[in-house]
Amino acid sequence: MPKLFDLKFPGGCKTLPEGFWSAVDVWIKKPHVVNKRVCGVKETEGGHVGTEAVHFLLDDPDLSAQVFSFLSREVSQDKPWTSSVRTIIPKVNCYGTTLHKELILRDFGRQRVTFLPFEEDSEGRVCLKRGNIYQIQLLHQDCEEWALELHALTPDVWFSDGVAYPKLPWLSTDLLPKLVRWATECKSSEFKSTLSLLPVEKYSVMYQQLKEKYKAMVKVWPEVTDPEKFVYEDVAIATYLLVLWAEERAEKNLTARQSFVDLGCGNGLLVHILTNEGHPGKGIDVRKRKIWDMYGPQTLLEEKAITPSESFLFPGTDWLIGNHSDELTPWIPVIAARSSYSCRYFVLPCCFFDFYGKYQRRQCKKSQYKEYIDFIADVSQVSGFNTEEDCLRIPSTKRVCLVGKSRNYQLPAEADAEQRRAHYVESRQAGSGVQGSDVRNDVDCFHGNKDTDRTPGSSWGAGFQPRERVETVRNCAALPRDFVDGVVLRVANVLLGMTEDDDGGSSSEWNRGVEGGRVHIRDWRDRKSSRVDTKRKPVAPGALKTRPCWFYDHHPQRCPLQAEHCAFAHGPDDLRPSTKPRKKIKNDAL
Repeated sequence: MPKLFDLKFPGGCKTLPEGFWSAVDVWIKKPHVVNKRVCGVKETEGGHVGTEAVHFLLDDPDLSAQVFSFLSREVSQDKPWTSSVRTIIPKVNCYGTTLHKELILRDFGRQRVTFLPFEEDSEGRVCLKRGNIYQIQLLHQDCEEWALELHALTPDVWFSDGVAYPKLPWLSTDLLPKLVRWATECKSSEFKSTLSLLPVEKYSVMYQQLKEKYKAMVKVWPEVTDPEKFVYEDVAIATYLLVLWAEERAEKNLTARQSFVDLGCGNGLLVHILTNEGHPGKGIDVRKRKIWDMYGPQTLLEEKAITPSESFLFPGTDWLIGNHSDELTPWIPVIAARSSYSCRYFVLPCCFFDFYGKYQRRQCKKSQYKEYIDFIADVSQVSGFNTEEDCLRIPSTKRVCLVGKSRNYQLPAEADAEQRRAHYVESRQAGSGVQGSDVRNDVDCFHGNKDTDRTPGSSWGAGFQPRERVETVRNCAALPRDFVDGVVLRVANVLLGMTEDDDGGSSSEWNRGVEGGRVHIRDWRDRKSSRVDTKRKPVAPGALKTRPCWFYDHHPQRCPLQAEHCAFAHGPDDLRPSTKPRKKIKNDAL
């Protein structure tokens, strides 16, 4: 089998050969992290199999002999190796009913993995893609150096469509370096793989349908937030919930679509999509958004402050949703548990809140995000839920969701379960220093009938601070631009005036200003004081320059860069404004 490319590992790598197989598993199970045109895969473990697995794909004796000469070592029964089949799930279905699969042979004895792609039609007939058989091998060279090699059976007839069949050079220049990095780092994620609770193929189809259906929202978005981020993020969250609920209906033989309430619904787009897709529900938020009026009367949105109490229970609702619900996040499993035994919940935590204020870190061995997710999972477990964790595919760093679909106790034990909930919330309240809790009274009332003993409107969230109806601006975003520019100029002049050389800027050294040897103005020529390469290339002739250079306008010695190397305009004559509407650029990585 011809060798096409090899790549050496950095010296002193201590993670091999185990790291190699960890990296290979990423490529096998999660190819979408590299190939952005793939949504995911569905893998079927084959265990230990013999040559019949390959014979099944080969109906040509000559082809069979050629392939087996290449695979003779891999299919040897006396060596440790396993096989599996993965089905490639494209982001956009361009294959119709034909399934694109790969038989994957892992040879642990010789540190190599071989991919045999084949296609399967709707009637179960298979066809081997002989020209796209390839192999990745780990080699130990000179007893010290490690290297990865890429081999292909017939590279001269390699076929590529950029989806199930990437370009051969892409495997060399993109995939292999990623495998080397993953094998060297050999890090396990704190969280689960994305979409671990859903059938990926159903998610992919649903997401493309909803994305096409609601993409027009980007053009009419009236909020100040980024329309593409928020529209496609909510489309992805809606897709997740719709597939999750469809699987639940199939599992429980339900016909009616699940109802929902979105607590802290924000812009309301998630409510709008779920309602349009046939699920009855509503959203509640402390502050109305401008976009609410665009949805129409069928999308039910209420402007109301939510305080955890008997007034905010939802006994007739199937699911409670907390999508970046901030201070309500820890309360949602509690509210769901107290609403009814059948009520479920979905939360996507973002900002770190406890029941009565900001969440305080307690562990330094975890990231703050992981610690907070574990806290909400603990709340869920104490509230009585069997809690599942998953990771969404959304344009956000906070992508981990928690789902409570079932209870960890039987209905007759509701009083004991409520007592555990109440004591837990009370313990968190005591730790926060908030006084005046009504929790203990609620515990006592649960020795009777909860539906009659509780007083309507009683607050078991006394001390909870809902968000203000008017959003307070806490940074400089609302300050007049002239004021901000003036402050910047005054600070710069103070720094410039603190240098020992006070000759009015005639020194050959560009004046960076100094305060205690630590604070100074950045010199864009210096690698140490800037994050740019010192070997700066000239600005492309067609590149835009829409803003003036601050240094050119205000520094006594002007900008340290020449005009052709500076991305900002050196004077009015150097401005290059855009004359065309901005277009989204797509990367053709494959």
